[in-house]
Amino acid sequence: MNLCQIILVHFRKVGKDLIDYSPFWNTLMQSKETTYTLINHYHISSATIDKLRKNKPMNTTTINDLCRILNCQVQDIMQYVPSDLDQPL
Repeated sequence: MNLCQIILVHFRKVGKDLIDYSPFWNTLMQSKETTYTLINHYHISSATIDKLRKNKPMNTTTINDLCRILNCQVQDIMQYVPSDLDQPL
């Protein structure tokens, strides 16, 4: 189990809805890009990479940029993980 899967299991256990960025890491691994090239060639900030690592909220413009760079779809970057244990809306 990789780190992204461990984090996802943890959030599911504590009942948090979240946007999960583990698809991004899989897409990145299958591409010719690295976090180094994202930061240094495409000027994606290291703070954005940190947000991806920690499943933090991100601007849709950034998601769009990542899709363009990696030539992929939104679902290749992120997924919504629902939970019945979270507070009602």
